[in-house]
Amino acid sequence: MDLLRSYWSPAELVTNGLIFLHLLGALAVGMLLGYERSYNGRAAGMRTYGLVCLASAALTVINAYPSMWYGGSWGHGSAPTGDPTRVIQGIVTGIGFLGAGVIMREGLSIRGLSTAASIWATSAIGITIGLGFYAVAIAAAILTILVMSTLRPIERLLPHRSVIHLMLAFARDKAPPPEELRVQAVKHGFEVMDWSFHLSSGSGNFECQLVLLGKGEPDPMELVSALVAEDAVVEFRLSPSRI
Repeated sequence: MDLLRSYWSPAELVTNGLIFLHLLGALAVGMLLGYERSYNGRAAGMRTYGLVCLASAALTVINAYPSMWYGGSWGHGSAPTGDPTRVIQGIVTGIGFLGAGVIMREGLSIRGLSTAASIWATSAIGITIGLGFYAVAIAAAILTILVMSTLRPIERLLPHRSVIHLMLAFARDKAPPPEELRVQAVKHGFEVMDWSFHLSSGSGNFECQLVLLGKGEPDPMELVSALVAEDAVVEFRLSPSRI
C-alpha cells in the first residue's frame, strides 16, 4: 500500500501536472500543423499530427524526471538517470516507418513526400517541447507552417520546369513508333525524360508511360489532344510526376 500511495504523493502529482502541460502544448502545436495538411486535403490531418507531436513530447519529457519513475521507488537509493538521446533515436526511427506509410507511388508518380517530411518535423518539434525548449519549438512550428503553406505558391512563381507523367494505351496493331511520340512531345514544348513500355496480356493493349519535362509553361492538354485525336488511343492518364 505504501508503494501504491507513492504514485499519488504530492511530489508525484506535481510532476504529472508539469508533464501534462507539456503534452497539452505538444498536442496543440501538432494539431495546428496538421490543420494545414487537412485543409489541403491530405490523408494525414490534425489527429495524426497531434498524436505524433504528443507522443514524441511524452517519451522525451519523462526522461527529465527519473527520480519520480515508478512512484519514486526506482533506483533503490542510487541516483537514477534517464538517457533522452536513446529515446530520441527510437522516436526518429519509429517516425520513419510512419512517414513511409504516407508515401505512395502510382506508376512514375510519387505522392506524399511533403507530408512525410512534415510528420518527421512534427516529431522533432514534439521532442523539442519535451526537452523544454519552448521558444525553439514555437519558432520551428511557425517555420514549418510557413514552409508548407507559402513555399508552394512561391515555387510556382519562380522560374521552373514542370514534370508530368503521361500514360497512353494503344490498340496493339495500331501503336505508333516511339520516335513519333517523341516528335509530338517536342512539338508541343515537352522533352521526354524517361519512358517505359508494356504489352498487356489481358486486354492486348500496348501501354506507353512517359515522363515529360516542360520547357516554359506548355499546356499538356494540347499534347494529349493531339495524341488522342487518332483512334489508336484507347486510354490515357495524365498526372504530375511528383507531388
